Amino acid sequence: MTRPPKDGPKFAEEAYNDVIRWLEEHHEFLKGSIPLIASENVPSPAVRMALASDFGNRYAEGYPGERLYAGCKWIDMVETLGIELAKRVYNAEFADLRPISGVMANIGAYTVFTQPGDVMMALAVPHGGHISHGKTSWGGTAGVIRGLQVERYAFDEEDFNIDVDGTRKRIEEFIREDGKAPRLFMLGASVFLFPHPVKEIVELAKGYNAYVVYDAAHVAGLIAGKRFQDPIREGVDAMTMSTHKTLAGPQHGMILSKDEYAERFKSVMFPGLHSNHHLHAVAGVAIALAEALAFYEEYASKIVANSKSLAASLHERGLEPLYEHKGYTESHVVLVDVSKHMTGREAEFLLEEAGIITNRNLIPKDYRLKTDYKNPSGIRIGTQEVTRLGMEKSEMDVIAEFISKVLVKREDPSKVRREVAEFRRSYRKVRYAFSSVTDAYEFIRIV
Repeated sequence: MTRPPKDGPKFAEEAYNDVIRWLEEHHEFLKGSIPLIASENVPSPAVRMALASDFGNRYAEGYPGERLYAGCKWIDMVETLGIELAKRVYNAEFADLRPISGVMANIGAYTVFTQPGDVMMALAVPHGGHISHGKTSWGGTAGVIRGLQVERYAFDEEDFNIDVDGTRKRIEEFIREDGKAPRLFMLGASVFLFPHPVKEIVELAKGYNAYVVYDAAHVAGLIAGKRFQDPIREGVDAMTMSTHKTLAGPQHGMILSKDEYAERFKSVMFPGLHSNHHLHAVAGVAIALAEALAFYEEYASKIVANSKSLAASLHERGLEPLYEHKGYTESHVVLVDVSKHMTGREAEFLLEEAGIITNRNLIPKDYRLKTDYKNPSGIRIGTQEVTRLGMEKSEMDVIAEFISKVLVKREDPSKVRREVAEFRRSYRKVRYAFSSVTDAYEFIRIV
């Protein structure tokens, strides 16, 4: 945005007012929209209160009880309780709430378990992989930041999962070529439809004296609710995550691991990767973990049921959600091929115009077609946020009809937008939380 020249004080005041106004407009936009981004969620009012607290202005370098700053009495109590909650929710020996994002948690795992030049196995992005697992040529975190040689799992496109036998053969091939065995097997995905073959990969990794890390960023809330899989019980060395997707906390990160790796993770997190670690977000994570302990068995089950219902309803209306033969999904994610109607980019744009917020996404056939990631064949839909607003099976039918009107029937998105806004009036409160005094997207002025 280009602005005409103004004197400093006047420009500053107008900029200040613009930011406040745009914040308010964003909240109003969400109140009348259907949020279906699979990597987002709406936190409880209690989590929002933590984010607005004075904790966000303070420093507490180090692990609780080992701080380099004074004034940390209550910060230590909150973070220590959060650690205990994390251990209980995930039945873990060690927990670290200091990573400020899921990517930073992954960097921590790469630092603990690998050296630059080591081989890491990970999924390709069209197969669901995350860019933080990516190779240098893609600008991926593992390659660019840690200098890892990233090799791809063999993938069963028919079942949308890792092909363990094919991966074993692929590993033996590149060992013959350059003599380097994998040091780390990375599991988890940004399009995570079905549980990964964790036990099988753990067994495979043992043959190479390698470590296994499970990136639970997308499914952390489902694991907490005992509705997906239990990677720690299945033998992984560590589980990383972001905390704001199905876990519905603030944007932050977490690492869970075994006691034998605790001191290594503690020293990597500080001073290696962090100074301060966003203490207001730590408090929000602690609240989200308490909510998970109390409510998430029901919440996680509702999420998966809604995903399956939405996928079936979309199929009935002429769209193509993938993996019908497997029940479409076992998570919060539904992957839809829209290429019979338009590109994923066009679908994303038109749906946003209608107040339905989702994202374009590569799908497995794009790997074969070499489709540009900017203009893929699919869209990715997540049900975790609408579920937290109290929506169930009947509402999934309504959402599917809205999507069909835009993508199949090609109705005017502005007309559908009005219908969407009216539909959203009935869903204002955050569910599966201890308190919902404040509406889900209410903008709270403190000035």
